[in-house]
Amino acid sequence: MFTFIIKALLYLAGMLLTVWSFGALWFDGAPPAAWGFIAAAIAAMIVLRRSGRAWFVPFAGFAAVAAWWFTLTPSQDRSWSAEYSRLPWAEVDGNKLTIHELRNFDHPRGRQSVPRWETRVYNLTDLEGMDIVANYWGSPWIAHPIVVFRFKDAPPLAFSIETRREEGEDYSAMGGFFRQYELIILAGDERDLLRVRSSHGEDLYLYATTVAPESVRDRLMEYVGAVNALRDAPRWYNAVTSNCTTAIRGMRKSVPMPFDCRLLINGKANAMLYERGLLRTEGLPFPELKQRALINDAALAAYDSPDFSRAIRAGRPGFTAP
Repeated sequence: MFTFIIKALLYLAGMLLTVWSFGALWFDGAPPAAWGFIAAAIAAMIVLRRSGRAWFVPFAGFAAVAAWWFTLTPSQDRSWSAEYSRLPWAEVDGNKLTIHELRNFDHPRGRQSVPRWETRVYNLTDLEGMDIVANYWGSPWIAHPIVVFRFKDAPPLAFSIETRREEGEDYSAMGGFFRQYELIILAGDERDLLRVRSSHGEDLYLYATTVAPESVRDRLMEYVGAVNALRDAPRWYNAVTSNCTTAIRGMRKSVPMPFDCRLLINGKANAMLYERGLLRTEGLPFPELKQRALINDAALAAYDSPDFSRAIRAGRPGFTAP
């Protein structure tokens, strides 16, 4: 019985490693190489079957593919899609924060977006708060977080961690598990990053956090450090280890965020933040808070308004006067 269990586990592990090897070759190499790998593995298993060593083939194949796969290196020099063509970077001088290559695209209704990159200067003493936007485009289990920093006399500064895609390249959920995309942290105008999503029918939920003012600056500096590090050394995106949510957790070096499975199933991350007391609720139960946090109608109504950021917060829980 024990021998049977060991063999079953070996074959299961071998099957999983073969699936991973096939995916790595398919997405990061070429489909013919992936099919060639499967054909070679089957042939080797047939040859070694009588010797009792067929179980070794998937492990050897995985080792060979992994040795090649880990040589793949991310790059800053590709033919990037317009919205990912520039990397932000920042300078801090006392209380003055300067963001270079801040994205502020214009999105005329019914027409193609107009690229616009800016340099903006913020006074860190004017920081008022940090907000979270949960962006849903399909499954309620998967969302995209956008972190927004509010200032007293400046437009909100938004950060969005995304896959940096090339011209004509679409996002693949399966490809995200391999070395298909580089990672990018967009620094952008809130109006740009939110209204383009609302106009495509994606749901946006805006929450005010309970992060204390003195800690908001620390969180902002984490993003500043991350965008500068990414500009100096590119990184791969990974759907598990370095995605739009786990990369935020990775910034917290001094006080790491406790792991929760909802960091991976991030459509439920807003409920996690509610349970941990990190959202301003005004005493509302989570279902009602979420319902009232939906900003799509307000975002579409204020689409062309320079007062967009105020309009999407008007009357929302957490944004009334303290």
